[in-house]
Amino acid sequence: MTSTRSLPARGVAAPRATSLAALLAVLVVSLLQGCAALDRERERAAAPKASLVRADDYMIAAAHPLAAEAGRSILAAGGSAVDAAIAAQMVLTLVEPQSSGIGGGAFMLHHDAGTRKLVAYDGRETAPASARPGMFLDAAGNPRGFEDAVVGGLSVGVPGVVRMLALAHEDAGVLPWPDLFAPAIALAEQGFPVSPRLHQAIAEDEHLKTFPAAAGYFHTPDGEALAAGALLRNPELAATLRAIAAGGGDAFYTGPIAADIARTVSAAPRNPARMTAADLAGYRALRREPVCLDYRARRVCGMPPPSSGGITTLQILGLLRGFDMRGSGANSAASAHRLAEASRLAFADRNAYIGDPKFAAVPAAGLLDADYLARRARLIGPRAAPGEVAPGRPAGVLAFAENATEAPRPPSTTHLSVVDAAGNVAAMTSSVEGPFGSRLMVRGFVLNNQLTDFSFRPEAGGKPVANRAEAGKRPRSSMAPTIVFADDGRPVLATGSPGGSRIIGYVTKSLLATLNWGLDVAEAVSLGNVVNRGGATELEAGTEAAALRPDLEALGHQVAIGELGSGLNAIALTRSGLEGAADPRREGAALGN
Repeated sequence: MTSTRSLPARGVAAPRATSLAALLAVLVVSLLQGCAALDRERERAAAPKASLVRADDYMIAAAHPLAAEAGRSILAAGGSAVDAAIAAQMVLTLVEPQSSGIGGGAFMLHHDAGTRKLVAYDGRETAPASARPGMFLDAAGNPRGFEDAVVGGLSVGVPGVVRMLALAHEDAGVLPWPDLFAPAIALAEQGFPVSPRLHQAIAEDEHLKTFPAAAGYFHTPDGEALAAGALLRNPELAATLRAIAAGGGDAFYTGPIAADIARTVSAAPRNPARMTAADLAGYRALRREPVCLDYRARRVCGMPPPSSGGITTLQILGLLRGFDMRGSGANSAASAHRLAEASRLAFADRNAYIGDPKFAAVPAAGLLDADYLARRARLIGPRAAPGEVAPGRPAGVLAFAENATEAPRPPSTTHLSVVDAAGNVAAMTSSVEGPFGSRLMVRGFVLNNQLTDFSFRPEAGGKPVANRAEAGKRPRSSMAPTIVFADDGRPVLATGSPGGSRIIGYVTKSLLATLNWGLDVAEAVSLGNVVNRGGATELEAGTEAAALRPDLEALGHQVAIGELGSGLNAIALTRSGLEGAADPRREGAALGN
């Protein structure tokens, strides 16, 4: 920690050092202060900074410039926020296959400016009928390693994103469904340049080469990862998209495409698992009620279960309501300490109680109850709580078993935010997990590995784990698309991020930055990440957050510094127009008129 000793004012003589030791002590303190200041300046210089983009009528912020451009073209043609999200997602299937696509799932929040109705669309994958609670245990009854279970057919859930987008288009689409596929089809046929990020993902993945379809698509004939800038065409995907454009969601979930998906999963060269055409034909996307919480004269709304992202993000905000987060400011040890401790409490509840509400009684109302959160907030002290944090006992709890510690997952997923000319807002997070999902490819797209989001251990302490695998069940997610409203009901912010279970911390950061610290969306997404998922407090290397390490360790935190690759894409709706930003840690763009 830095010294609190004051230097003498200019023009006032400093007391003479009484000994050489005292003089050396003064010099050492001064040198350390200077080094700390220099380190902070270096952190500031190294931290990426987003650009603030302004627009008058409409805007999209997405994870790849080509996807953002596709969305903007749809908005310019009079399309709705949902229309633009569909067009962008189809392009992301092509240009960002390591993160999302039609072989995965998604969650979307949509605000209708006319009716002021907010709907949560659930396109999460479901487990096939063959799934069982112990499907990720080895022969000795122990959880398999994540890398062992993730590749091949066992990890593939029935994809949900196409059904979800079709449902949302039915409710809020303006342009014809086939028109929304045109940008992606053209790019798939003509080719697109491989981005440096996609090249790196291919080069770093040890599993792609072991699956023939993926190996042939992502590598040169010599087996090298496609170089950045190489032109990549995908005529198979173009044909798939043409079929969906012509036949709607049914073209994906019945007929030849569905049959090929089921066959690919069942005949996978690694971890084959039974998936049938009936599993795909029976998939349904759902409309759900969002979860909301009042915070600093704003109403913050997110996804309900089976995503834990909404409730856990809102719990963190609710736990912090009684603290002067505005006064402690951004990039301070006090703010980071409170955020980390609130996150530990929220993750304890998340791990114990949240799963697919069709299979587990999730006490959502109890978890967000103001009195419950106030009681839990009293556990946040001036120092980090020692040891593990136990879940609370909110109203509505019937039975619970704390979930086993999650296996580390590489960062993947994608997020986009859209505002159309009519003022409708969409925030959508989608994923194949991965990177590159299960590494299985069919008809030009990657199949997800979302079933590894289930708890590998089906029981704990003799009780069933809420998020254990079961047939037809949706695995718990951390995706957290979020829309914030002013006290008069106007939407003022749409945000969200990729990043596995760290998504919750990334989204919470963006909310605290805008609602407490007065940062614009570019400053908010650029801010160094501070994350706690129930264990160590993680600080993002190369940012001002990393400089908080000594102060947080002095407060009792176990600190880990590393790459925290958020991908926040946010749009603020202000009185003077739209302001958007894409996370500089990735390759996205915010575009509007």
